[in-house]
Amino acid sequence: MISQKKDLSDIPSRRSFLNIVGTLAGSLPLFACAQEERISQPNIVLYFIDDLGFADIEPFGSKKNRTPNLNRMAAEGMRLTSFYVAAPLCSPSRAALMTGCYPIRVGLEEGSWYGVLMPGDAHGISADEITLPQILQRVGYSTACIGKWHLGDQAEFLPTRHGFDYYYGIPYSNDMWPSYERWNFPPLPLLRNEEVVGEVKEMGDQAALTRTLTEESISFINRNSGGPFFLYVPHAMVHWPHAASAQFADRSPGDSYRAAVEEIDWSVGRIMQTLGELNLDENTLFIFTSDNGGDRSADNRPLRGYKSSTWEGGMRVPTIARWPGQIPAGTVCDEVASTMDFLPTFAKLVGGEVPTDRIIDGKDMSALLLGKPGAKSEYDAFYYRLDAVRAGEWKFFGDGRLYNLRKDIGETVDVAQQNPKVAARLRKLLEQGRKDLSTNCRPVGKAEGPLRFLIPRPGKKGAEAHSRVHMLGLEPE
Repeated sequence: MISQKKDLSDIPSRRSFLNIVGTLAGSLPLFACAQEERISQPNIVLYFIDDLGFADIEPFGSKKNRTPNLNRMAAEGMRLTSFYVAAPLCSPSRAALMTGCYPIRVGLEEGSWYGVLMPGDAHGISADEITLPQILQRVGYSTACIGKWHLGDQAEFLPTRHGFDYYYGIPYSNDMWPSYERWNFPPLPLLRNEEVVGEVKEMGDQAALTRTLTEESISFINRNSGGPFFLYVPHAMVHWPHAASAQFADRSPGDSYRAAVEEIDWSVGRIMQTLGELNLDENTLFIFTSDNGGDRSADNRPLRGYKSSTWEGGMRVPTIARWPGQIPAGTVCDEVASTMDFLPTFAKLVGGEVPTDRIIDGKDMSALLLGKPGAKSEYDAFYYRLDAVRAGEWKFFGDGRLYNLRKDIGETVDVAQQNPKVAARLRKLLEQGRKDLSTNCRPVGKAEGPLRFLIPRPGKKGAEAHSRVHMLGLEPE
């Protein structure tokens, strides 16, 4: 199974250290204020599942996968049914979440030579970006990323350089390993902060990932129960290759995808159990969503398309938000919102500051989450990459197709001819968006120095140990 070096859980949290310093300084009034501030600032847990289909969980219509914990989460919180990611692929979607921007605006619409960032990629998230966890750090939050990062694997791109106090997980997708015969991938490392502490070598290691990441997450919560904390859990599953521990694999013989989904549900339950045991429920915002639509193993009904596409099935994702006493229980929000909104929304909720020296595309969705009467989406236009735009109930593609998503969520009937004025209005919005997103962009991060894998290729030396030539014999530029 996954081999690891010793855990660092005995190291005091960042927040605990600051409290110790404050106490030693004898500043009792200041310490009391800090305690008061802590109560008012919610802890935030953000689950970011990989490639989950829209109808893969029971609260969004699954008749196959058993998800009792997500059922409970939805019953105690809110389902967001028009919630989007800003790209239908791993790296650009994560870039949008971290920066509050469309990925093209921060140079991460794709990797340097492929649609996503690859091992040893020269590109990654720029050091000049102000990330969501950095905003939270500035107002006293302890921050952790536990799971799949996929915003660059060179040292300057790692989570600990971009606002996370603690990191544990894999640097990119779980299929980027030597067992994937299509590519000549290097070994898949498991990191703690910036140190390689293990390797995902076999399917047994893949099967252990969800449980291992869940245990790490619980450990972080326990270490930081005094709060406030931000826990970002971008699970490796249910990305292919699908795997789950024996407890779930044995319940679904021959269906590794179902087993993986149900173990994710178990993970959600363990987090809620931990929050309850620590009396943190009412002071914790817990959000569950996916990085893009599901692949062809998933159930995306009633949406059209899958990941990688700009159909609804590629970018509309199942999302649940729970915050007892704050988010109305058992509610549904069908207003347009997106992962880009997490940055301004969390900043608003915790008293942080949104950068004003750059364009931030995300909107404050706190009124939607809190169920404020009359709350509406702040999006006049939401862009599906540069392919399409949504405005209200209408979605328009650049080739002239128009769909009414309220009446036709499956995008089956083109109604452009029947609604020429609507089509013309949305065409103009799409043209404006394309112009803006093609010109008002910031530079992508570029690695300094020789590109290296976190684990060199076995049996190779020097530059050959870090060669990026894949099986097709093409050397990336």
